[in-house]
Amino acid sequence: MQYDLELQRAADAIKEGKAKKVCIQLPDGLKPKAKEIADFLQQNTKAKVFIWAGSCFGACDTPALPKDFDLLIQWGHSEWNK
Repeated sequence: MQYDLELQRAADAIKEGKAKKVCIQLPDGLKPKAKEIADFLQQNTKAKVFIWAGSCFGACDTPALPKDFDLLIQWGHSEWNK
């Protein structure tokens, strides 16, 4: 099964927010693609992208990041409703 990770949408959000330091958090099933995702985001933005290697048990499991991060992007299994 192929997933649409909406990488361009993530890159656009980084650019729109002028984020310089970004953390990405992925569920275990997507962690093998973490470097590919980070590389895409860095190549398409001016941000430095860090990969959260810790656990991710869902949308409520956000990491406590240092204050110098500008943005956290979290991928999950369900779509968020606005």
